[in-house]
Amino acid sequence: MVRPRSSEAHEKVLHAALALFSERGIEAASMDSIAASSGVSKATIYNHWADKEALLLEVMLWVNGLTGDPEDVDTGDLQRDLTKVLTRKPPDKFEVARDRMMPSLISYSALHPEFGKAWRHRVMEPPRQCIQNILRRGIERGQLPRDLDIESAIALLLGPMLYAHIFQREQKAKSLDLGPLTAQAFWRAHHQARERRIEKAGIKKSSTKK
Repeated sequence: MVRPRSSEAHEKVLHAALALFSERGIEAASMDSIAASSGVSKATIYNHWADKEALLLEVMLWVNGLTGDPEDVDTGDLQRDLTKVLTRKPPDKFEVARDRMMPSLISYSALHPEFGKAWRHRVMEPPRQCIQNILRRGIERGQLPRDLDIESAIALLLGPMLYAHIFQREQKAKSLDLGPLTAQAFWRAHHQARERRIEKAGIKKSSTKK
């Protein structure tokens, strides 16, 4: 089946933009250069994207595997759900391009705060929101304490992932997969605390009866 020309043009521009953003940097990659590299006219590009930042945002969603709706993980097993979210990885085929783009992306986001805000919301917010949903369900189901500070819990869960991204990226073959370990440690800590509270409540109730 032949794809519509507009679909082909869209894909060509995405590939060209990704190559130029990663090779030249975001600021240096102009819409003119993207049009020339993709073979798609600027007029057609602007029919698909309002500006370069809209194109950049779609490229970032694409290379991070976030083009679909955010997945809400709910297997009924809190540790398994957290593990699934924390071990999610973007497509391997874009790894080199992502690494090349990251310094430029950080700089561009600092200079263009509105784009930085949109990038964080679209790329970084979905996993945070997913973890928040898992924790809230855990509280509702009695798996987690009702007084759990959700924002602090999210920071504790995502902290090791950030550590691995920054400090282990050069030694991936030797690095531990911190996702399952983090989920397990979090679950054990709260499960054991819950068991102690139940046991303490049972002892107190028993002593009251006497």
